[in-house]
Amino acid sequence: MDWGTELWDQFDDVERHTQWGLDLMEKYVKFVKERTEIEQAYAKQLRNLVKKYLPKRNTREDPESKFCQYQAFLQVVKELNDFAGQREVVAENLMTRICVELSKHAQELKQERKSHFQEGRRAQQQLENSFKQLENSKRKFERDCREAEKAMLVAEKLDQDLNATKADVEKAKQQANLRSHMAEESKNEYASFLQKFNRDQSQFYFLEMPQIFNKLQEMDERRTVRLKEGYGIFSETERQVMPIIGKCLDGMKAAADSVNEKNDSQVLIELHKSGFERPGDVDFEDFSQPINRTSSDSSLGTPRGTLDGRLDPRLLGKNKGKRWLFSKKNKPVITEDFSHLPPEQRRKKLQQKIEERNRELQKEIDQRDALNKMKDVYQKTPQMGDPASLEPKISETLSNIEKLRLEIQKYESWLAEAERRMLSNRPENTLRYSCHLDHTTTLNNNGSHEKGSPDATHSDDSQDALNQPIYTEFDEDFEEDLASPIGTCVAMYQFEGSSEGTISMTEGEELSLMEEDKGDGWTRVRRSKGGEGYVPTSYLRVTLN
Repeated sequence: MDWGTELWDQFDDVERHTQWGLDLMEKYVKFVKERTEIEQAYAKQLRNLVKKYLPKRNTREDPESKFCQYQAFLQVVKELNDFAGQREVVAENLMTRICVELSKHAQELKQERKSHFQEGRRAQQQLENSFKQLENSKRKFERDCREAEKAMLVAEKLDQDLNATKADVEKAKQQANLRSHMAEESKNEYASFLQKFNRDQSQFYFLEMPQIFNKLQEMDERRTVRLKEGYGIFSETERQVMPIIGKCLDGMKAAADSVNEKNDSQVLIELHKSGFERPGDVDFEDFSQPINRTSSDSSLGTPRGTLDGRLDPRLLGKNKGKRWLFSKKNKPVITEDFSHLPPEQRRKKLQQKIEERNRELQKEIDQRDALNKMKDVYQKTPQMGDPASLEPKISETLSNIEKLRLEIQKYESWLAEAERRMLSNRPENTLRYSCHLDHTTTLNNNGSHEKGSPDATHSDDSQDALNQPIYTEFDEDFEEDLASPIGTCVAMYQFEGSSEGTISMTEGEELSLMEEDKGDGWTRVRRSKGGEGYVPTSYLRVTLN
């Protein structure tokens, strides 16, 4: 079934159909282009949203970054940023693979269609010219036949006319013969043009136009195939990004699952635990007796303070802020040793400073070693450089190392002092608070409290436990923290650690982060099954503690 056989007389309909096909292709291109504009605008809005809610500076120093709920929020925002990137990929693929290619193909089809119809119109014009020649020869043959018949009648009439001269009769007969001869020539000419027209007509309808129609059919089918492929690309482009979008959504779900309310509560304690004692009972001052009173063990005794039994105003001022928790506090004067902070916060701040200085010290030591190696190379190979040119930098590095070591010693001494104070000032309220908890527990369990019974009972073991310093294990924990991981990471790709110092990992494996990338593109990690080594930093998704 082809157009040349079945649609031989539907030239106008074929022309309209091929034009409609090109219009449909252009309409689809316009549709996809508007879709890409929507995707681009959507991605841009998502990018702006991410930019608005992502912190504009490093959040590792912010207290809020310690909370897993905030880390999960940042992870959700980052995954949304990756999601926006996939929307941009969809828009780009739709534009290049559909809009650009189909528009180019449509222009080529327009030129091809134009050439086919021009060829058809030329063939039709030739047939029309052949038909006009046939009509002209036919009219001439008809006219010559009438003229010959008329001349024949005139010759016969003159031949019968007695008054006509012999010369007139001969002339009329010659004229009749001439007209008959012209009619015969017109007849032959007419027959010749008729044969030519029939031949041209047969060639037009059985050869030329079927070929043109078949070319148009082949062109239209090619256009249909390309349009079909464009429809498929429209869905395939979306399908290609679904795995990555799925990973983005899985990342958001994992961020949601990582939120631990108990962990955040503990983080808040670690961030803001002051280490102060709870305020004790207010002692009774008896002004009814003029004589000096001695302190007793009860709450009605004279408190610590001045010799006359009155409270020391300095002690009152010192405890005022602790007693009234929600009163407005004056902004403290920041000191270098962080003595303006509560004991626990001071200890943590000093530890943080020591860790920062240790990291800086390690960097300076690495730089010193690198400069010394470079100096050795220059000394062995003078053409590579002058060893003396490195001396100022080496001296500066050594000076920085000495300064950092002095600072570390200074912070360590302050830390030791803070720890001694925390251990020496073991709160007496700890026992009172424990007794109060035990007393409350007894009331809740028994439903009543016998009159005259002790408030709480404690075994010797529990008493000994309470008398233990609350920070005795700090030194051991601090030493362990130095060798503990500084974060966690997840392998995004598989890596085969074949060279010395590297370690293999599988995609999705969770690892402990032991050392950050120092700029060489490698990070030291530890596997949960054991084993420690370096892997490419770009293969990891890192979460610092």
